[in-house]
Amino acid sequence: MQPTSNSNGFLKSTQAKVLTGVLIAQALLFYGLSRAEGKAVNTPLNQLSRHLGKWTMSGDEGYVDQETRDVLKADEILTRSYQSSATPIPANLFVAYFRTQRTGQAPHSPKNCLPGNGWSESESGHILVDIPGRATPIEINRYLVAKGENKSIVLYWYQSRDRVVASEYRAKMYTAVDAMRYNRTDTALVRVVVPVPNGDSKAATDAAVDFVKDFFNPLRQHFPA
Repeated sequence: MQPTSNSNGFLKSTQAKVLTGVLIAQALLFYGLSRAEGKAVNTPLNQLSRHLGKWTMSGDEGYVDQETRDVLKADEILTRSYQSSATPIPANLFVAYFRTQRTGQAPHSPKNCLPGNGWSESESGHILVDIPGRATPIEINRYLVAKGENKSIVLYWYQSRDRVVASEYRAKMYTAVDAMRYNRTDTALVRVVVPVPNGDSKAATDAAVDFVKDFFNPLRQHFPA
């Protein structure tokens, strides 16, 4: 029996493609789970330099309470604030590193966490950032969020040492591929939050991008190749 036009439409839809991709990823990951994972060794995040290009760490290491750690289930968490000599706008860096995703550990998308903290999204999309020494720009998520009168720019992505992914669906696909090809599922969520001064979201975005350019290569060295 030939499928109807409605079923043809579904099979060609974005939802169907995403669902197919997730099912394939789950199948590959299930196969990978039958082997003991060779966990890669990373350089501890707390050894990241306090001086990153023009940016210098301000204050002490950020504190993440145990309840939040229990929810995140990350093996390492880094949260710091940095200040640049080139702009008065500060930037907060948050990194959650997972040595494996086979035991229920996986990055939580910031777009799902922010509403629970009272922030609402007003703009979303992707931007390209040129990284010194990298042949092609990285594509990352950009969000403009608000809570009352306060606004912030949020940039985030999923990263292994050699790969940057904006889409969480693509990140899951790569996890399955890595489990099959390399017998590894390690990953990191990298997030930058910058306040918007006087409603100037462009200035905030420029500051956030400048920060990414300065910390990307030093942070990359902390992830296994």
